[in-house]
Amino acid sequence: MDKRSRQVIAAILLLIPFVVYFDVPFYNVADPTLGGLPFYYWFQLIMLPVSAVLFLIAAMLIDR
Repeated sequence: MDKRSRQVIAAILLLIPFVVYFDVPFYNVADPTLGGLPFYYWFQLIMLPVSAVLFLIAAMLIDR
C-alpha cells in the first residue's frame, strides 16, 4: 500500500467518529436502556474506546 492510500484511509478513519458524534439526533433517544442508562449515555461511553481504536489505527497508518 502506498503512502497516499494510507493517508486517505487514515483520514476516513479519523472522520468516522466526528460524523457519528455530530449526528446527535441519531443517538439522542432514551430507549433502549442498558443497565438503567439511556441510549444517549451508553452510546457515548461505547464510542470513546471505538474512537480511540480508530485514532490508533490511523496513527499507525500515517507513521509507517
